[in-house]
Amino acid sequence: MNIIIRQAQLDDLDRITFVESTCFPQTEAANKTQFQQRLLTFKESFFVAEHYNQIIGFINGAVIDEPTISDILFKQADLHKPSGTYQTIFGLDIMPDYRHQGIAIKLMNHMIDYAKSTKRKGVILTCKENLIPFYNQFGYVNHGISESIHGGAIWYDMILLF
Repeated sequence: MNIIIRQAQLDDLDRITFVESTCFPQTEAANKTQFQQRLLTFKESFFVAEHYNQIIGFINGAVIDEPTISDILFKQADLHKPSGTYQTIFGLDIMPDYRHQGIAIKLMNHMIDYAKSTKRKGVILTCKENLIPFYNQFGYVNHGISESIHGGAIWYDMILLF
């Protein structure tokens, strides 16, 4: 499958918002305003996957100094610290028709490579229990149940140290 990974742009805002609303329940999904703030604040770590010029997935996250993600980060893009220690991943979204085709792996590897190239100490994320094995394959280590209560779900803190 011909997939292009590129940096997200403000012109992508509507499609990114649509992909998010398709991939996550409303209680967990970021909204258009939050994505706009992210694109304006840390577009250097916001990547989309395209198939025939159609965005079918994306990965994004701010940079912070703490080794875990707190819920406030999802709502306040301005907490991004460009010279911070850890690259976060707020979301890895793939449209349902394109799942299980290696696109999420390509996006994750792209973000990991980006984090390494910018001299981060590691990459951090939260995920649901069923996704722990997916992230383990990249070398992420499960640090147990997160303090995050984002969207009312149970999350696990995952960290990949370089």
